[in-house]
Amino acid sequence: MSFFIRLIEATDSSRRDLEAIPRVHAMINHGLKRDEYLAFLADLYHIVWHFCPIMASAASRCGDDLRQVRYQLYENVEEEKGHENWVENDIRAVGGDAEAVKRSLPSAPVQAMIGFNYHNSERIHPCSVLGMLYSLEVISSVYGGRVAAAIQKSLKMPGPEGFTFLESHASMDIDHMAKLKDLIKTIDDPRGQDAVVNATQVNFYLFGRMFS
Repeated sequence: MSFFIRLIEATDSSRRDLEAIPRVHAMINHGLKRDEYLAFLADLYHIVWHFCPIMASAASRCGDDLRQVRYQLYENVEEEKGHENWVENDIRAVGGDAEAVKRSLPSAPVQAMIGFNYHNSERIHPCSVLGMLYSLEVISSVYGGRVAAAIQKSLKMPGPEGFTFLESHASMDIDHMAKLKDLIKTIDDPRGQDAVVNATQVNFYLFGRMFS
């Protein structure tokens, strides 16, 4: 059994738990109110802002035995940099104050998520960053398009303004997931594998707490 298959089997219940949260289920199927969507975008801004620094931190701790991980993280940083600006634009398009969001702190679960991913990448194992990538790209590719469509409908907004980040990543992350799948298959160190599984489970859990 490849490690990627084991990762899916070990963490799929965490993904299903996320989808079963009432507010997440409602968001996927019925959208959000304007203030709810703005609160979601505010948290999303901070997640996205820290995405590249966390990957860079993990890459700096990858030795030559993890050079494939290091090089893929370099590529990911190059692809993802500046995407927080897309969230800013979406906030403005929905009528929010992007500058206030940038000055604010995210919700407690998001602060915990960000801190957890820095800590695990720096202190536990650099491959834990792959758990962050896997969980967030699963969320984006599986749910992003449905969520964007549901919110557009509930807010009676035609788009794409206001939904640039969700819609673009719903399609982009399908390609990212294919690359990530190949990369995860190369992780044969038991400590690294355990770190990826744990990080995936915790990221699913903390993302869900944003809506509890």
